[in-house]
Amino acid sequence: MANTLTNLIPDLYAALDVVSRELVGMIPGVTRDATGERAAIGQTVRVPIAPASTASDITPAVNAPNTGDQTIGNANFAITKSRAVPFRWNGEETMQVVSPGVGALTIRQMQIAQAIRTLTNEIETDLAALHPTFSRAYSDHATTPVTPFGTAGDFTEAANVAKILKDNGAPTIGNRLVLNTAAGVNLIGKQSRMDIAGQDSMMRQGVLLDTAGFAIAESAQVNAVTAGAMASATTNTAGYSVGDTVLTLATAGTGVAAAGDVITLAGDTNKYVVASVVFAGANPAAGDTITIGEPGLRVAIAASATAITVVGSSTRNMAFAPSAIILAQRMPALPDGGDMADDRMTVTDPRSGLSFEVSVYRQYRQVHYELASAWGVKNIKPEHTAILLGQ
Repeated sequence: MANTLTNLIPDLYAALDVVSRELVGMIPGVTRDATGERAAIGQTVRVPIAPASTASDITPAVNAPNTGDQTIGNANFAITKSRAVPFRWNGEETMQVVSPGVGALTIRQMQIAQAIRTLTNEIETDLAALHPTFSRAYSDHATTPVTPFGTAGDFTEAANVAKILKDNGAPTIGNRLVLNTAAGVNLIGKQSRMDIAGQDSMMRQGVLLDTAGFAIAESAQVNAVTAGAMASATTNTAGYSVGDTVLTLATAGTGVAAAGDVITLAGDTNKYVVASVVFAGANPAAGDTITIGEPGLRVAIAASATAITVVGSSTRNMAFAPSAIILAQRMPALPDGGDMADDRMTVTDPRSGLSFEVSVYRQYRQVHYELASAWGVKNIKPEHTAILLGQ
C-alpha cells in the first residue's frame, strides 16, 4: 500500500511556517513532563514536592543526631484531553478545485495550518486558564487596574510582579511574563526607544525584551476576567496569621466571590488570588469561606471583622517560573495492533515546540485526514506564579 503521507510532508512543513507566527507565549515557557506523557487519559500523575526545611543547632556528640525525617508532599495532575481536528476529501471535490495556483494540495496545506493552529490555541488556552491557581497579583491601581507599561521608561509594574515571586522564594533566572496584546502595544510603543530598552530589537523587529528578570512574551489567550459581585463582605472575628490560606466570612455584604477573583483586605496592600470559594447562598453568610493561593496571607489579620474588597474586572497577565507549570503532551493512544489508519507520522511546530500526530484513513472514494494530540496542564507550585493585572 502506498505511503500516503510521504507526499503530504511538504504541505505539513509549509503549514508550520504559517503557524509559527501565532502568539503562544505560555507553551514555550512551561515545563514538559516526560512522566506525564506516559499516562493514560484521566490517570493521576504525582509530582513529588519537598517540604520547607528547618535548621537546628550543631552539638558535638559521639553519634550523629537522629533527625532529618521529612514528609514529602506531591501535586497531582492528569492528561485530561485527547483531541483531533479532521478534514476530508473525495474524488469529485479534488477534481472541482483543479485550477492554476490552487488545487487540493494548496487547500490541504491551509487546512493543516488551521488544524495546528486550533490545537495549539486550545493548549495555550488551558495554560492561560490556570490563573486562579496563582499566588498573588499586582497592579498600580488599588481597585481598577489599567493596561501595564503605559508610562515610557517605567518598568515598575514588571519589577513589582517580580517582587512577588522573589518574596515567595521562586527562582530568579529564566522566569516568564506573558502579556496580552494590549500590554504588548504599550511595551513596544512606549518602551522600545533605544535609550529606554537598551537595544533596538523591539523598535525594528517587534521582539519583546527581557526585563526585571523576565523573558517577556505575548499570548492571544490571556484571560479577561469579570470580577465577582461580592461587596462589603468581611472576615469573621477569629483573626488570621501570616501563611493562612482559608478565610471564614461573617454575615455581611452582598454577592459572592469566585475562583480567579483578586481580593484585598483592609490594612493589607497585597492582592490575593482566590483559588476556591464555598458559599451556601447568594450572599455572604457565617461559615462561608474563601481560599487564597499559596503561600497565603502576607500580613496577619487581627481578631476583628476585616473588610474584603474585590478588585475590578481585569486581564490576567501571567508571571511564573517555568518549573511551576507542567504541560504533559503526547500522541493519542492507539489500541494493540493499531487502528485503521493507512499511514501516520509526527510533525513538530518549531515555535511552540508541540508535536502533533497526523493520520490518514482511506475510505470509500474519499480520504479522511486527522491531526491530533493529548495533553494535560497543572500549576504545581502556586508560590512561584503571580499575576500582573491589566485591561
